[in-house]
Amino acid sequence: MKRKSDVSSDDLRSEYTFDYSKAVRGKYYRRLIKENANVVVLEPDVAKAFHDSKAVNDALRSLPKVAHSSRPTTRSSRPARKHTAA
Repeated sequence: MKRKSDVSSDDLRSEYTFDYSKAVRGKYYRRLIKENANVVVLEPDVAKAFHDSKAVNDALRSLPKVAHSSRPTTRSSRPARKHTAA
């Protein structure tokens, strides 16, 4: 059985090297603020239920309508009956 050559797991291939001196921190931050964008990370099981961000937005927009229509009806304004002993 041949042994694989000992390659350190910390060594990256040359195509994966990244020059951090040219990196820009917060490159898109101002654009996100200008567009009033919020980033929300969905759990994987929730994300499977939606095809894209439009589907998520449509579902969220429908929630207030569903919540409003499923509220229990209000009670009558008539005073409650008093129980008398027999």
